[in-house]
Amino acid sequence: MTAREFNFDGIVGPTHNYAGLSYGNVASATHRHKSSSPKTAALQGLRKMKFVADLGIGQCVLPPLYRPYLGFLRAVGFTGNDEQLLEKAFRTDPVLLAACYSASNMWTANAATVSPAADCQDGRLHFTPANLTSTLHRSLEPPATTRVFRAIFENEDAFVVHDPLPSTLVLADEGAANHTRLTIEPSQPGIEIFVHGRAAMNRNITFPKKFPARQTLESCQAIARRHGLLASRTVHLQQTPAAIDAGVFHNDVISVGNENVFLTHVQAFVDQAAMLSQVRQMFEQQFDSPLQVVEFSDGEISLSKTVSSYLFNSQLLTRPDGGMTLICPLDCKTSSSAYACTQRLIAEDNPVDQVEFFELRQSMNNGGGPACLRLRVVLTEEQQKAMHSGIILTKTLYGSLVKWVEKNYRNELIPDDLRDPNLLTETRDAIHELCGILDLPTDVLLGD
Repeated sequence: MTAREFNFDGIVGPTHNYAGLSYGNVASATHRHKSSSPKTAALQGLRKMKFVADLGIGQCVLPPLYRPYLGFLRAVGFTGNDEQLLEKAFRTDPVLLAACYSASNMWTANAATVSPAADCQDGRLHFTPANLTSTLHRSLEPPATTRVFRAIFENEDAFVVHDPLPSTLVLADEGAANHTRLTIEPSQPGIEIFVHGRAAMNRNITFPKKFPARQTLESCQAIARRHGLLASRTVHLQQTPAAIDAGVFHNDVISVGNENVFLTHVQAFVDQAAMLSQVRQMFEQQFDSPLQVVEFSDGEISLSKTVSSYLFNSQLLTRPDGGMTLICPLDCKTSSSAYACTQRLIAEDNPVDQVEFFELRQSMNNGGGPACLRLRVVLTEEQQKAMHSGIILTKTLYGSLVKWVEKNYRNELIPDDLRDPNLLTETRDAIHELCGILDLPTDVLLGD
């Protein structure tokens, strides 16, 4: 069956702010407590989505989760009406208040791990929403994220939306940010690469010294089992501790793959030469065609520049004409080493023949580039018909979303604004209106 890849981008939520909640994320820590612009952030994300759609590539949107999550504040002992909850949390523990306000689900690369029907033994498309146990603010997302996926992909003959893995550090899962799929073209069975930072049950492997390794080998193995993946087309790689300690908190900050092209920094994986040789061999045996691996050395771009520029957090996409486009953050144009890497890439003999740079400063300040903002989903024609169509980005929907953002979002948000009960009312009204625009039941987003 023919299949097509869709990029599902998260719409930046109206409570987008810089609380610095993500330990190990250098950009998040750097911009902690600075003012943000939710309106600018959302419009920047929408412009990137429109560009992808205009290329002829499938593009969908995922709604922001409703925030603040007041149920969390009640669960940790705060009492009173909504206004009292906000004020008590602000005075007692502003970090908990910031966690319940976080708009971090905008980075949908962490929403789930997705295996297309061609890879799964039951012939259905499988989703495992990430449990995100490594950080408090993101651990609040999985129940609502699961509801959203089940509303969009409700046909159980075509889709399986699993529950998140049990919420334990042994099975810590950060979603597709640590997952890559390689193939000849979307409808063909692919090779799925899972990347972990630690093995929770094996203390003999090397751990990072500065920042936590968020993804476990055990969670990757569990997802591969529940998705029904064949061992002959599944690879498990370990991130280098040095990369994690440099700020590579997810693998999509240091490598990116698309179909038969794999871009990576030379310090991405433990025992990298041997592991990439294994992946190449597996690919050639599967497809009788070579995998094009492009490695960038420390001399070309250091680990610190890799993290600050987010070169590998670019979107690598196949256009309808067969060429590939790399969508980079603007930081890759202003960084001499990152820009040189992009020019080397398009000058060499490989399918990547276009590089585009996008202003995503609002997302980048919190540690999320183009690839963080999207989840890749390969859909057959029948699955496209079975999916909820209200989230497919058309010119009409794009125009409606721009108007919705301009009407409902604040130009600026600072930490003190999180105690403002008007912000709560504004966001609730905005999400209610968005449900109508996307034709989603209100309880999907406002159910908590």
